[in-house]
Amino acid sequence: MPRDTTLLWGLRSPCAFACPHCYFGTIEEHKQAPPIEVGVLSHLSRTDLPPRALREFARTLAGSPIERVVIAGGEPLDWPPTLEVIELIKEAGCQVVIATNGIPLTRPPVTQRLIALGVDGVSVSLDSADARTNDRLRPSRSGRFGYDDVLSGIRSLLNARGDRHTPQVGIYTVVMRERPQEITDMARLANQLGVDYYVPQPISLTPDHKLFAELAHRREDVPGVAEQLARLYNEPSRLALPDPSYARRFVAAISTQEGALVPNCFGGARLFFIQPDGSVWDCPSDRRIAATPPEHRRSIRDADARTLFADRPACTNCSLFSRDCVNMWPLVLDMPQMLNAKAIR
Repeated sequence: MPRDTTLLWGLRSPCAFACPHCYFGTIEEHKQAPPIEVGVLSHLSRTDLPPRALREFARTLAGSPIERVVIAGGEPLDWPPTLEVIELIKEAGCQVVIATNGIPLTRPPVTQRLIALGVDGVSVSLDSADARTNDRLRPSRSGRFGYDDVLSGIRSLLNARGDRHTPQVGIYTVVMRERPQEITDMARLANQLGVDYYVPQPISLTPDHKLFAELAHRREDVPGVAEQLARLYNEPSRLALPDPSYARRFVAAISTQEGALVPNCFGGARLFFIQPDGSVWDCPSDRRIAATPPEHRRSIRDADARTLFADRPACTNCSLFSRDCVNMWPLVLDMPQMLNAKAIR
């Protein structure tokens, strides 16, 4: 069967950072009221699958439709068995992209192992080119780590990679309404660091989130964001960026109300989301997860990827739009060219 499908695999729940806008919620809130709703994530990691179950599933990826696996968390690289799972995924012939907060990259054994395993991409999260602002938006739980450590991790990986083309290294930035200038400021920083690709993405918060009014974009924010995106694509740069159509989707996402139509959505056809408890969803959208009937819920526990993803519909017109939808497009449509060293502009 053709290998044309991407897995976004939230491998582990814990993370050393306490980003208040994280889609996992906050430990403080969940200690008081543990989430019980289906599909709701938590850094408390009470239901994360054991390593054996993850390894068994990874071994079934060979001969499956899965072309690319994006390993996310929490922070996957803080958990030693992650490297074992990555090795099995690579042995299955899949591309592997790691989504990380960057701190584990300061540890030489981690960077050396990622290079030795042939990991295809490492996407580092950084939300501001200003150290103080980034550390306010992305505080570490212990207070020991921050902006400077993330940059040190990026540099360490680039130095360890040397003149090799893998892994390609990129930066992902969550853009919030108070700071549209981060779109271009972060691109300049990424250029200075020498990374290979860059993806700004709109913040996605549910309307009942306590930070929604403060951080989520409003209609009046659209012109400022559109201007920054235009500059990003017009300024000379060596960075690989998502296709320019992504900028249009970005603007459309912050201009559109929840529940709008998403034409030709690849969720459930070429994209699946796996949570740390093994639950499999057609996409990470909280609206799509909530709308999944109980009889259609699946898990990777004791499952075989060759059959789990064999019966896939064509792309559909989904009416469950949420702002996190736009963040999935680069994973499916743009990652191939961003991972291609020759595609660097």
